[in-house]
Amino acid sequence: MAQRNLPMREALRRALLEEMRRDERVFVMGEEVGYWQGTHRVTAGFIDEFGERRVRDTPISEMAIAGVAVGAAMNGLRPVAEMMTINFAFLALDAIVNHAAKIRYMFNGMFTVPLVIRAASGWGNQATATHSHTPEPIFAHFPGLYVACPATPYDAYGMLKTAIRDDNPVLFTESIALYPKPGPVPDEEYTLPVGKADIKREGGDVTLITYARGVEWCLGAAKQLAKEGIECEVVDMRWLRPLDMETALQSFRKTNRAVVVEESLPMYSFGSEIAARLQEEAFDYMDAPVKRVTAMDVPLPYAREIELMALPDVQKVINAVREVL
Repeated sequence: MAQRNLPMREALRRALLEEMRRDERVFVMGEEVGYWQGTHRVTAGFIDEFGERRVRDTPISEMAIAGVAVGAAMNGLRPVAEMMTINFAFLALDAIVNHAAKIRYMFNGMFTVPLVIRAASGWGNQATATHSHTPEPIFAHFPGLYVACPATPYDAYGMLKTAIRDDNPVLFTESIALYPKPGPVPDEEYTLPVGKADIKREGGDVTLITYARGVEWCLGAAKQLAKEGIECEVVDMRWLRPLDMETALQSFRKTNRAVVVEESLPMYSFGSEIAARLQEEAFDYMDAPVKRVTAMDVPLPYAREIELMALPDVQKVINAVREVL
Protein backbone atom coordinates (compact mmCIF):
# COMPACT_ATOMS: atom_id res chain seq x y z
CA MET A 1 0.00 0.00 0.00
CA ALA A 2 1.39 3.38 -1.02
CA GLN A 3 1.95 5.87 1.78
CA ARG A 4 3.33 9.33 2.42
CA ASN A 5 5.05 11.02 5.34
CA LEU A 6 2.68 13.64 6.72
CA PRO A 7 2.89 15.93 9.74
CA MET A 8 0.11 15.20 12.22
CA ARG A 9 -1.69 18.44 11.34
CA GLU A 10 -1.83 17.37 7.68
CA ALA A 11 -3.10 13.89 8.59
CA LEU A 12 -5.87 15.50 10.64
CA ARG A 13 -6.65 17.95 7.84
CA ARG A 14 -6.92 15.15 5.30
CA ALA A 15 -9.22 13.09 7.54
CA LEU A 16 -11.52 16.03 8.24
CA LEU A 17 -11.57 17.07 4.59
CA GLU A 18 -12.51 13.57 3.46
CA GLU A 19 -15.27 13.27 6.04
CA MET A 20 -16.79 16.61 5.04
CA ARG A 21 -16.78 15.53 1.40
CA ARG A 22 -18.28 12.15 2.33
CA ASP A 23 -21.10 13.41 4.55
CA GLU A 24 -22.76 16.80 4.09
CA ARG A 25 -23.99 16.68 7.70
CA VAL A 26 -20.40 17.19 8.91
CA PHE A 27 -19.44 20.81 9.49
CA VAL A 28 -16.70 22.58 11.44
CA MET A 29 -17.06 25.47 13.84
CA GLY A 30 -14.80 27.40 16.18
CA GLU A 31 -12.69 30.49 16.60
CA GLU A 32 -10.69 31.35 13.45
CA VAL A 33 -11.41 28.02 11.70
CA GLY A 34 -12.52 29.77 8.50
CA TYR A 35 -10.94 32.89 7.08
CA TRP A 36 -7.93 32.68 9.41
CA GLN A 37 -7.44 29.05 8.22
CA GLY A 38 -7.38 27.61 11.77
CA THR A 39 -5.03 28.49 14.61
CA HIS A 40 -3.04 25.29 13.99
CA ARG A 41 -3.81 25.26 10.23
CA VAL A 42 -5.84 22.05 10.34
CA THR A 43 -8.74 23.77 8.54
CA ALA A 44 -6.62 25.63 6.00
CA GLY A 45 -8.55 26.04 2.74
CA PHE A 46 -11.83 24.70 4.09
CA ILE A 47 -13.70 28.00 3.78
CA ASP A 48 -12.85 28.12 0.07
CA GLU A 49 -14.23 24.65 -0.62
CA PHE A 50 -17.22 24.47 1.71
CA GLY A 51 -18.18 28.09 2.33
CA GLU A 52 -19.54 29.79 5.43
CA ARG A 53 -22.46 27.39 5.84
CA ARG A 54 -20.19 24.46 6.76
CA VAL A 55 -17.16 26.35 8.08
CA ARG A 56 -18.46 28.53 10.88
CA ASP A 57 -16.27 31.20 12.44
CA THR A 58 -17.67 31.69 15.93
CA PRO A 59 -17.51 34.37 18.63
CA ILE A 60 -14.87 33.99 21.35
CA SER A 61 -17.11 31.93 23.63
CA GLU A 62 -16.27 28.28 24.24
CA MET A 63 -19.54 27.68 26.08
CA ALA A 64 -21.43 28.98 23.05
CA ILE A 65 -19.36 26.82 20.69
CA ALA A 66 -19.94 23.64 22.69
CA GLY A 67 -23.59 24.43 23.43
CA VAL A 68 -24.46 25.10 19.79
CA ALA A 69 -22.55 21.96 18.76
CA VAL A 70 -24.56 19.82 21.20
CA GLY A 71 -27.83 21.21 19.86
CA ALA A 72 -26.76 20.68 16.24
CA ALA A 73 -25.74 17.10 16.97
CA MET A 74 -29.07 16.36 18.69
CA ASN A 75 -30.84 17.63 15.57
CA GLY A 76 -29.10 15.36 13.07
CA LEU A 77 -25.91 17.16 12.13
CA ARG A 78 -22.37 15.99 12.90
CA PRO A 79 -20.45 19.02 14.14
CA VAL A 80 -16.69 19.10 14.61
CA ALA A 81 -16.15 21.92 17.09
CA GLU A 82 -12.62 23.23 17.54
CA MET A 83 -11.35 24.57 20.85
CA MET A 84 -8.30 26.69 20.07
CA THR A 85 -6.61 24.97 23.01
CA ILE A 86 -7.95 22.53 25.58
CA ASN A 87 -7.29 25.14 28.28
CA PHE A 88 -10.34 27.01 27.02
CA ALA A 89 -12.53 23.90 27.19
CA PHE A 90 -12.85 24.50 30.94
CA LEU A 91 -15.19 27.36 30.00
CA ALA A 92 -17.42 24.83 28.23
CA LEU A 93 -17.52 22.13 30.92
CA ASP A 94 -21.27 22.38 31.45
CA ALA A 95 -22.06 21.75 27.79
CA ILE A 96 -19.46 18.97 27.49
CA VAL A 97 -19.93 16.96 30.69
CA ASN A 98 -23.49 17.85 31.74
CA HIS A 99 -25.08 17.71 28.30
CA ALA A 100 -22.99 16.05 25.57
CA ALA A 101 -21.87 13.21 27.85
CA LYS A 102 -25.26 12.55 29.46
CA ILE A 103 -28.03 13.22 26.95
CA ARG A 104 -28.04 9.80 25.27
CA TYR A 105 -28.25 8.09 28.68
CA MET A 106 -30.81 10.45 30.22
CA PHE A 107 -33.13 10.19 27.18
CA ASN A 108 -32.69 6.41 26.91
CA GLY A 109 -31.27 6.66 23.40
CA MET A 110 -34.04 8.85 21.98
CA PHE A 111 -31.32 11.43 21.26
CA THR A 112 -27.70 10.89 20.32
CA VAL A 113 -24.93 13.48 20.30
CA PRO A 114 -22.59 12.65 17.39
CA LEU A 115 -20.21 15.46 18.24
CA VAL A 116 -16.43 15.79 18.00
CA ILE A 117 -14.64 18.47 19.99
CA ARG A 118 -11.11 18.92 18.70
CA ALA A 119 -8.70 20.50 21.18
CA ALA A 120 -4.97 21.21 21.08
CA SER A 121 -3.41 19.93 24.29
CA GLY A 122 -0.17 19.95 26.24
CA TRP A 123 2.67 22.33 26.88
CA GLY A 124 2.94 25.06 24.28
CA ASN A 125 6.59 26.14 24.34
CA GLN A 126 6.49 28.74 27.12
CA ALA A 127 2.75 29.29 26.83
CA THR A 128 2.62 29.80 30.63
CA ALA A 129 0.70 27.92 33.31
CA THR A 130 -2.80 28.88 32.15
CA HIS A 131 -2.21 27.72 28.57
CA SER A 132 -0.25 24.51 29.15
CA HIS A 133 -2.68 21.99 30.59
CA THR A 134 -2.90 18.33 29.64
CA PRO A 135 -6.25 17.58 31.29
CA GLU A 136 -7.48 14.63 29.22
CA PRO A 137 -7.88 12.46 32.39
CA ILE A 138 -10.31 15.04 33.79
CA PHE A 139 -12.63 14.61 30.81
CA ALA A 140 -12.15 10.82 30.79
CA HIS A 141 -13.63 10.82 34.31
CA PHE A 142 -17.14 11.27 32.88
CA PRO A 143 -19.06 8.29 31.46
CA GLY A 144 -20.71 8.97 28.13
CA LEU A 145 -17.82 11.01 26.76
CA TYR A 146 -15.14 9.34 24.66
CA VAL A 147 -11.61 10.74 24.90
CA ALA A 148 -9.17 10.18 22.02
CA CYS A 149 -5.42 10.94 22.26
CA PRO A 150 -3.50 10.06 19.07
CA ALA A 151 0.29 9.86 19.16
CA THR A 152 1.15 9.53 15.46
CA PRO A 153 -0.14 10.91 12.15
CA TYR A 154 -1.30 7.39 11.26
CA ASP A 155 -3.41 7.16 14.39
CA ALA A 156 -4.64 10.75 14.15
CA TYR A 157 -6.06 10.16 10.66
CA GLY A 158 -7.79 6.86 11.41
CA MET A 159 -9.05 7.87 14.84
CA LEU A 160 -10.51 11.21 13.71
CA LYS A 161 -12.47 9.57 10.90
CA THR A 162 -13.85 7.03 13.38
CA ALA A 163 -14.71 9.75 15.90
CA ILE A 164 -16.67 11.76 13.34
CA ARG A 165 -18.68 8.70 12.28
CA ASP A 166 -19.46 7.57 15.84
CA ASP A 167 -22.80 8.46 17.42
CA ASN A 168 -21.22 9.30 20.78
CA PRO A 169 -19.55 12.60 21.74
CA VAL A 170 -15.77 12.51 21.45
CA LEU A 171 -13.19 14.87 22.93
CA PHE A 172 -10.41 14.53 20.37
CA THR A 173 -7.17 15.88 21.81
CA GLU A 174 -4.15 16.77 19.70
CA SER A 175 -0.75 17.32 21.28
CA ILE A 176 0.60 20.73 20.28
CA ALA A 177 4.16 19.36 20.24
CA LEU A 178 3.14 16.63 17.77
CA TYR A 179 1.46 18.82 15.13
CA PRO A 180 4.65 19.21 13.04
CA LYS A 181 6.01 15.69 13.62
CA PRO A 182 5.86 13.57 10.42
CA GLY A 183 4.92 9.93 10.10
CA PRO A 184 3.74 7.46 7.45
CA VAL A 185 0.07 7.62 6.46
CA PRO A 186 -1.31 5.25 3.77
CA ASP A 187 -2.83 6.88 0.70
CA GLU A 188 -5.79 4.53 0.95
CA GLU A 189 -8.61 5.48 3.31
CA TYR A 190 -8.85 3.60 6.63
CA THR A 191 -10.37 3.93 10.09
CA LEU A 192 -9.23 2.72 13.51
CA PRO A 193 -11.58 1.24 16.13
CA VAL A 194 -12.80 3.19 19.14
CA GLY A 195 -11.20 2.20 22.44
CA LYS A 196 -8.41 0.01 21.09
CA ALA A 197 -4.81 0.35 22.30
CA ASP A 198 -1.78 -0.35 20.13
CA ILE A 199 1.60 -1.97 20.81
CA LYS A 200 4.07 0.55 19.41
CA ARG A 201 7.11 -1.58 20.31
CA GLU A 202 7.41 -5.16 21.54
CA GLY A 203 9.66 -6.18 24.40
CA GLY A 204 9.85 -8.60 27.30
CA ASP A 205 11.44 -6.75 30.24
CA VAL A 206 9.25 -3.75 31.14
CA THR A 207 5.86 -2.47 29.92
CA LEU A 208 5.67 1.26 29.24
CA ILE A 209 2.01 2.35 29.25
CA THR A 210 1.35 5.78 27.79
CA TYR A 211 -0.59 7.92 25.31
CA ALA A 212 -0.17 10.96 23.05
CA ARG A 213 3.24 12.62 23.48
CA GLY A 214 4.28 10.04 26.04
CA VAL A 215 4.70 7.57 23.16
CA GLU A 216 7.56 9.66 21.80
CA TRP A 217 9.34 9.70 25.16
CA CYS A 218 8.77 5.98 25.69
CA LEU A 219 10.04 4.99 22.25
CA GLY A 220 13.11 7.19 22.77
CA ALA A 221 13.80 5.56 26.13
CA ALA A 222 13.23 2.06 24.74
CA LYS A 223 15.68 2.70 21.92
CA GLN A 224 18.42 3.77 24.34
CA LEU A 225 17.75 0.96 26.82
CA ALA A 226 17.85 -1.63 24.04
CA LYS A 227 21.55 -0.84 23.61
CA GLU A 228 22.01 -2.25 27.13
CA GLY A 229 19.92 -5.33 26.45
CA ILE A 230 16.77 -4.01 28.19
CA GLU A 231 13.73 -4.53 25.97
CA CYS A 232 10.72 -2.33 26.70
CA GLU A 233 7.23 -2.94 25.36
CA VAL A 234 5.47 0.33 24.57
CA VAL A 235 1.68 0.26 24.91
CA ASP A 236 -0.06 3.28 23.40
CA MET A 237 -3.54 3.40 24.95
CA ARG A 238 -4.76 5.82 22.23
CA TRP A 239 -8.16 6.22 23.98
CA LEU A 240 -8.56 7.16 27.64
CA ARG A 241 -12.26 6.32 27.39
CA PRO A 242 -13.13 3.65 26.41
CA LEU A 243 -9.98 2.29 28.08
CA ASP A 244 -8.46 -0.87 26.61
CA MET A 245 -7.06 -2.33 29.83
CA GLU A 246 -6.86 -5.83 28.39
CA THR A 247 -4.03 -4.89 26.03
CA ALA A 248 -2.12 -3.30 28.90
CA LEU A 249 -2.76 -6.29 31.15
CA GLN A 250 -1.59 -8.76 28.52
CA SER A 251 1.69 -6.89 28.21
CA PHE A 252 2.11 -6.60 31.98
CA ARG A 253 1.52 -10.34 32.46
CA LYS A 254 4.40 -10.89 30.04
CA THR A 255 6.91 -8.42 31.52
CA ASN A 256 5.80 -8.33 35.20
CA ARG A 257 6.91 -4.68 35.48
CA ALA A 258 5.32 -1.42 34.39
CA VAL A 259 6.08 2.28 34.06
CA VAL A 260 3.18 4.61 33.27
CA VAL A 261 4.12 7.78 31.39
CA GLU A 262 1.94 10.85 30.85
CA GLU A 263 2.37 14.56 30.23
CA SER A 264 -0.39 15.32 32.71
CA LEU A 265 -0.16 15.99 36.45
CA PRO A 266 0.28 13.16 38.99
CA MET A 267 -2.70 13.70 41.31
CA TYR A 268 -5.90 11.72 40.46
CA SER A 269 -4.40 10.90 37.08
CA PHE A 270 -4.28 8.44 34.19
CA GLY A 271 -1.26 6.87 35.86
CA SER A 272 -3.14 6.46 39.12
CA GLU A 273 -5.93 4.61 37.32
CA ILE A 274 -3.58 2.32 35.39
CA ALA A 275 -1.53 1.49 38.49
CA ALA A 276 -4.67 0.68 40.47
CA ARG A 277 -6.06 -1.55 37.73
CA LEU A 278 -2.78 -3.45 37.32
CA GLN A 279 -2.72 -4.09 41.06
CA GLU A 280 -6.37 -5.15 41.16
CA GLU A 281 -6.38 -7.34 38.07
CA ALA A 282 -2.82 -8.67 37.80
CA PHE A 283 -1.32 -8.58 41.28
CA ASP A 284 0.08 -12.11 41.05
CA TYR A 285 2.18 -11.05 38.04
CA MET A 286 3.70 -7.99 39.75
CA ASP A 287 7.46 -8.25 40.39
CA ALA A 288 7.97 -4.56 41.26
CA PRO A 289 5.88 -1.52 42.20
CA VAL A 290 4.39 0.38 39.28
CA LYS A 291 6.37 3.56 38.61
CA ARG A 292 4.84 6.74 37.24
CA VAL A 293 6.47 9.46 35.13
CA THR A 294 4.40 12.65 34.99
CA ALA A 295 4.73 16.39 34.94
CA MET A 296 5.73 17.85 38.30
CA ASP A 297 2.86 18.72 40.61
CA VAL A 298 3.13 22.47 39.99
CA PRO A 299 1.62 25.05 37.62
CA LEU A 300 3.89 24.88 34.59
CA PRO A 301 6.61 27.56 34.86
CA TYR A 302 7.27 30.10 32.11
CA ALA A 303 11.09 30.13 32.16
CA ARG A 304 12.27 27.74 29.46
CA GLU A 305 14.72 25.61 31.45
CA ILE A 306 12.41 25.35 34.46
CA GLU A 307 9.46 24.48 32.19
CA LEU A 308 11.44 21.58 30.73
CA MET A 309 12.52 20.51 34.22
CA ALA A 310 8.85 20.20 35.21
CA LEU A 311 7.91 17.99 32.25
CA PRO A 312 8.59 14.31 31.52
CA ASP A 313 11.36 13.42 29.11
CA VAL A 314 13.28 10.40 27.79
CA GLN A 315 15.79 10.38 30.65
CA LYS A 316 13.07 10.38 33.30
CA VAL A 317 11.50 7.35 31.63
CA ILE A 318 14.90 5.61 31.54
CA ASN A 319 15.40 6.34 35.24
CA ALA A 320 12.00 4.86 36.09
CA VAL A 321 12.71 1.70 34.08
CA ARG A 322 15.98 1.22 35.94
CA GLU A 323 14.12 1.52 39.24
CA VAL A 324 11.58 -1.19 38.42
CA LEU A 325 14.39 -3.47 37.23
